[in-house]
Amino acid sequence: MGFGMQSMLKEGHKHLSGLDEAVLKNIDACKQLSTITRTSLGPNGMNKMVINHLDKLFVTNDAATIVNELEVQHPAAKILVLASKAQQEEIGDGANLTISFAGELLQAAEELIRMGLHPSEIISGYTKAINKTVEILDELVEEGSENMDVRDKEQVISRMRAAVASKQFGQEDTLCSLIADACIQVCPKNPVNFNVDNVRVAKLVGGGLHNSAVVPGMVLRSDAVGTIKHIEKAKVAVFVGGVDTSATETKGTVLIHSAEQLENYSKTEEAKVEELIKAVADSGAKVIVSGAAVGEMALHFCERYKLMVLKISSKFELRRFCRTTGSVAMLKLCQPKPDDLGYVDSVSVEEIGGARIIMSKPAGGPRRDQPAPGMDED
Repeated sequence: MGFGMQSMLKEGHKHLSGLDEAVLKNIDACKQLSTITRTSLGPNGMNKMVINHLDKLFVTNDAATIVNELEVQHPAAKILVLASKAQQEEIGDGANLTISFAGELLQAAEELIRMGLHPSEIISGYTKAINKTVEILDELVEEGSENMDVRDKEQVISRMRAAVASKQFGQEDTLCSLIADACIQVCPKNPVNFNVDNVRVAKLVGGGLHNSAVVPGMVLRSDAVGTIKHIEKAKVAVFVGGVDTSATETKGTVLIHSAEQLENYSKTEEAKVEELIKAVADSGAKVIVSGAAVGEMALHFCERYKLMVLKISSKFELRRFCRTTGSVAMLKLCQPKPDDLGYVDSVSVEEIGGARIIMSKPAGGPRRDQPAPGMDED
């Protein structure tokens, strides 16, 4: 005789508990994730508005960005997120397809589980389907397509066109040419070691996509600190801690009894700053890059010794600048050693669309391990 909830249900019912219930809960979590990204699939996919934990707003239809900014808590859904990230890192496209396709497979599996099939039988069926799919795909591969010259612009464009069109439909012809030029310029001898971070995009207000160009070297969206705006064939010194007089960790008190003592105190400080700037100038450097504030007194002596001063606040941009010029970043203002200095063919401040930018071109064009940022005016 039945008891409890079992007695209230008619014959032929199935009460899910234990393993089946846990599997269905996992499937439901994955389906919810795929429902979020599914409507953004394809060139006509809709944009999503995502606000992350830092209250930063993202409006995008790129599934890789969406899942990166979502805070996914469920373990099963996290597996889908990891799969999409692996797809994005390995291929550079198809993150949305990975999640959406997995969601469809799990939805079909849910129906089979409710019909009474065991999950192991469903897994066995999907494994056979994978093997058959691989056989069919092998027959569809065009002969010779696996061989590719990564420095042939036409071959690079033909392979990236589909990925670019899914993000910027209708603009793929313009963008593919720019992307191919930038990637070929920075491609190392062994293409496996290609670093995606070596191609950057600098956006400027005004103009349009047709005004975009590839700039060998580096583009910084800022102005030079001093009056010197252009210099050629220069050695570069990079200081992370800024170009200014160093302050002590503890506060000190200086007791001054006369105007003469005050004047001598100021002269001592000026002499110390001038000594440091002169030491940098004597090392052969013509460009000083600061990662923090540039003091007024230090800037005055930089102008006197004809040194161009740049300020790069972002540590990531500073790291890229060091890699581009071959410089070694020093912690504090001091006389750099010859091995610490970098070199550039030219550094100049230019005005485009009302915005001032710094264009740095390395010696002999970009080396294979140097950034070549694309410049996009939009």
